[in-house]
Amino acid sequence: MAASCARALCKVGRSFVDSPAVLRSSSGTYLLGNAAARGSRRCYSSGGAGFRAAALSVRAAAGRRALSCAFLLGGGVGLYQALRVSVKQQHLAEEQKQVSSPKLILYQYKTCPFCSKVRAFLDYHGLPYEVVEVNPVMRQEIKWSEYRKVPILMVDGDVQLNDSSVIISSLKTFLINKEKNVSEIVRCYPVMKSLNDRGKEVTEYSNKYWLMLNEAETTSVYPNKDTQKEEMKWRQWADDWLVHLISPNVYRTTGEALASFDYIVREGKFGTFEGFFAKYVGATAMFVISKQLKKRHNLQNDVRQDLYKAVNDWVAAIGKKRKFMGGDQPNLADLAVFGVLRVMEGLQAFDDMLANTKVKAWYRRMERATLNHEGRSPTASQQ
Repeated sequence: MAASCARALCKVGRSFVDSPAVLRSSSGTYLLGNAAARGSRRCYSSGGAGFRAAALSVRAAAGRRALSCAFLLGGGVGLYQALRVSVKQQHLAEEQKQVSSPKLILYQYKTCPFCSKVRAFLDYHGLPYEVVEVNPVMRQEIKWSEYRKVPILMVDGDVQLNDSSVIISSLKTFLINKEKNVSEIVRCYPVMKSLNDRGKEVTEYSNKYWLMLNEAETTSVYPNKDTQKEEMKWRQWADDWLVHLISPNVYRTTGEALASFDYIVREGKFGTFEGFFAKYVGATAMFVISKQLKKRHNLQNDVRQDLYKAVNDWVAAIGKKRKFMGGDQPNLADLAVFGVLRVMEGLQAFDDMLANTKVKAWYRRMERATLNHEGRSPTASQQ
């Protein structure tokens, strides 16, 4: 609209310049508009007509040029503004295209610590995603997948990411490296199958704590190489140790086991009969299993003490001079630990942890950072 108006003004200006009338007088030929010529005849009908007509012609021509210049100037300014708006809109569209998020669908159990890790990452970075709550008994929601565990993240409907740490590393790499798409990045985390000490086949992923960046990008994200090693170390610690403290603590007593399964049933996807079965039979089973887990992981009789020590070790690693392990903003280790601990919220183990450790201040900062999607800001991306 603005551009068309500007072009119209320019056309009017040019018409004033390009279509003058020719007036003949006794003293020569003058370029005048028709109206100006008629006016000159009326005003100067006798005496010195040639001189006065010449003077009038100069004045009329000057006025005409001023008017045409005004139209041309107005049209030019309008056209400039229209072009500037158009270019700005084009740049905005290009920027939106560049930062547009892929379509993400997360298949999860809400109370699963590994799923909670992924949600913490997505929420902190402000990445929109759809959640599909999987029934833990039938798992019909993921029957299409050969990989039968959660979390599973589908990207744009055709790229499947498995394993919480692979999901987080792949997406973080994608946010930093704009040259590769997610399907190219995930190939950097090859699948490895092996037998554990009990003879059960387990699936692992190579490089899952690494970000697949070039040297310049790595230096930008990790100005100090020690920060990269530290982040990887504590991400692995969250998976290999902290996660295994959750079940023994939330199922520590029969009362806590019932409360935990009441929460699981309330937040999960269960039918009426399944929910009743899960709450009472599942709570009893997990109470027994938690004792086995305590023995397997060499935990103390009072498993709370192991939880307290682990959390205080984490806080000590951050130190008093940093808000987060990542400095002023959380890094991937912060998000992993926060995601694991968050699944205990609303349970006795969580309240005891906050009351008996030094983790509360850091945990509340993580809550705010995640809730406010602080990872979307440019400064927060440099972790």
